[in-house]
Formats: sequence, structure tokens, C-alpha cells
Amino acid sequence: MATRRTQFERLRQKSREGEIKKRLRQETREEEMGERLNDAAVMGDAETHLRDAAFKGDAATLKRLIREDPLLLDKVSLNCQDMNPLHTAASFGHVEFVQEILEVNDEMCLARDPRGRNPLHLAAIKGRVPVLQQLIRAKPLAAREKVAGGGTVLHLCVQYNQLEALKFLLQTIKDDEFVNLKDGDGMTVLHLAICDGQNKTIKYLLDDKKVDVNARNANGNTALDLLHEEADSEIAQSLKDAGAERAKKDIAGSDWLSKKRETLMVVASLIATMAFQAGVSPAGGVWQDDSLPGAEPHTAGEAVMAYKHPRYYRNFIRTNTVAFVSSLSTILFLISGLPFKNRFFMWALMVIMWLTISAIATAYGISIAIVTPKDHRKQLSHVIETAVTVWCGVMALLLLGNTMRLVNRWLRRRGIDLFKKVRHRNRDVQPQTNHDQESLQQIHSS
Repeated sequence: MATRRTQFERLRQKSREGEIKKRLRQETREEEMGERLNDAAVMGDAETHLRDAAFKGDAATLKRLIREDPLLLDKVSLNCQDMNPLHTAASFGHVEFVQEILEVNDEMCLARDPRGRNPLHLAAIKGRVPVLQQLIRAKPLAAREKVAGGGTVLHLCVQYNQLEALKFLLQTIKDDEFVNLKDGDGMTVLHLAICDGQNKTIKYLLDDKKVDVNARNANGNTALDLLHEEADSEIAQSLKDAGAERAKKDIAGSDWLSKKRETLMVVASLIATMAFQAGVSPAGGVWQDDSLPGAEPHTAGEAVMAYKHPRYYRNFIRTNTVAFVSSLSTILFLISGLPFKNRFFMWALMVIMWLTISAIATAYGISIAIVTPKDHRKQLSHVIETAVTVWCGVMALLLLGNTMRLVNRWLRRRGIDLFKKVRHRNRDVQPQTNHDQESLQQIHSS
């Protein structure tokens, strides 16, 4: 009995010890949680002071906060989901504040805001050249990073019309390919400057021998192609003096010739088929047997039209043969493999096809006149006259229109444009100077 009581006492003692340990662990966890909350509160206060100092450029406050917590910038970098203090200071142009941050944590140069821009990008957008100097000296890699959309810091300089920042970056970064990098649309900084009409930027870029003036964007256009006809002739001449050439003409011409070849091949094949069928089986049919003695002489297989309407038949054969031979000749030229890349040659083939279509249309009119009964020919004659009039009008319009195009092209090569449209467009857009707080809000909203 005593033994059982002793065992019971031992079990109760162990139970008490377990409850005590459990309570101690719980109290320890509560203390740790309280310490963490206190640390978070302290961290929140420090971060708030740090952000305020970044807005004001208060380097003294920054130094004091770092003395109190040497890991403050590291903690801010880990917890920051928005612009970090270096973003803010770089945007406002607080050089001393930027220097103090870079001495402690230069990795913040690579941190990105929600729009994928690092502090160097924001400094370029605002034209903060002294800040750019400090950032590039501390972390040159930051200048190489691209923003959302594939653009570089140079693209941002042009987009926000920051010529001085662009000059500094090109003079500092010694890389022949850097100035020719393209964004997601294949646009170089020269392309953007021309599209925005930034004449000063264009002239500066053209003076840089590293700039590829014939680089093509995603649509295959060069800088000269993007220059509108109404643009400053001085810029156009500067581009040409720098060796700029048009690529749009070659690309468009290649597509034009390819489409015309395909169209001519289809039309010529159809007309050849029609002419062949009309030739072997003319309107009115053919004699099915030889003539009987005493009847009008004829032979089986010959065209009835040739005996009943010999004059119409001769005209029918002439026009149908012209259509057939000319369409076959067109097909032969197109499949010959010769490098017919000259527009004049394609225009000549088109004129031949016009004649071919006219010939097959004439053969059709003769055939209809032959097979139409005499009682209905009077009405048919009015229809044919109307159709011929409309056809001649269409042919005249086509001939006149294409002749005018050829003449205008010939004149444009000599500096005369009959159809030039005069438009007015603003040239250089002067950057507006706003309060720093408004500027930062524009960066957030852009």
C-alpha cells in the first residue's frame, strides 16, 4: 500500500514539473513576442525618421540614425516594398544624403521601385547630374540595368528631355554599343529623339561617331524614315550628312513587288484558262458532223461562228488570241526566276495585263452578241455600250492615276513634291520646373 502511495506521489510531482515547464515556455514566448513588437515599433519610428530625412536631404539625421542602428539601411532594404530612401534622395537631388547612404550600403543603387526603376534611373529622369556622378562612381552596374519595357537610362533621358544628363552619361560610360541599345520596340535613343522632335538632342547624338544612324527599329525603319516630311529640313540634312539612309523604301518596295507578282500570276493564270476554253469551244459551239451534199459546206469540229458570222469570228479570234498569248507571256516572265525587282518592270507587266483584260473582255462581248437572239440584240447593244463606257472610264482613271504617281516620284527625286502637306509641330519641349514635392508625385504617377 505504501509503495502505491509513493508511486502516486512521484507521478503527481512529475505532472507538476511538466506544468511548470510548459508555463515557463509560454512566458518565454510572450516575452520574445513583446520584444519583437517593441523592436518593430522602434524600427517603424526609425524608418519614418529616415524617410523624412530623405525627403528633406537631412544628412545629419541620417548619420544619427545609422549610429543608433548600424544595420538600419539593411533592414530598410529588406522590408521596403516601395521607393527606398536612396530613390527619394536621388530624385530630389540631395547629393550629401546620397553620399552618406552609398558609404554604408551601395547595394541600394540596384534596388527597384514598383515600376522597375533604380535610383540612378530616377536621377536621370529629373536631370540630377551630381547625383548621377555619385551613383555611377559607387555602382557602375546600375547604369546598365534596363527599365520595364526594355529601355535604358539613356532612353529615360530622351523621354524626359534631360539633355545634360544624357551628355554626362555618354561621356562617362565608355562603351560604343551603349548608345545604340534598343528598347522593347527596337527604338534607339536617336529614334526617340526624332519621334519627339528634340532637335538639340538629335544634333548632339549626330555629333557622336558611336551612334548608328542607320539602326532599324522593330518595324524596320531607320531614323531618316521616322523623320516626317514636314520636319525641319536642317535635321534631315544633318542626318544625311551623317550617313543616314532610308530603309522603309527598300522594305516597302520588296513587299510591294512580292504582292504584285502574286496578283499578276493569279490573274494571268485565270485569263489564260478562260482564253483557252473560249478558243477550243467558241460561242455557238462547233459542227458535230460534216456537211451533207447540197448543204452549206462545213467540217465536223469547226466553229459554227466562223460560218455564220465570219467577221465577228475573226475579231473574236484576234482578241482571244491576244489575251491568251499575253497572259502566257506574263506567266513565263514571272516563273522565269529572273530578278525582276525594278518597279518599272512591274508597271510594264501591269500595263500588259490591262491590255490582256481588255482583250478578254472584248472577246466576251463578241461571244455574247453572237449567241443573243436578234430580238434581244437591241437591248443588249445598250448594255454593251454602257459597259464599254464604264470600262474605258476605269481604264482612263487608272492610267491617269499611275501616270501622276510616276511623274510625282520623278519630281520628288529632284526636290519637288506636288502633294506635300504642310503641318506645324512644336519642336523642342522645354522641361518644366516644378516644386520638388510635385516632381516626386509625378514620378509615382508616371
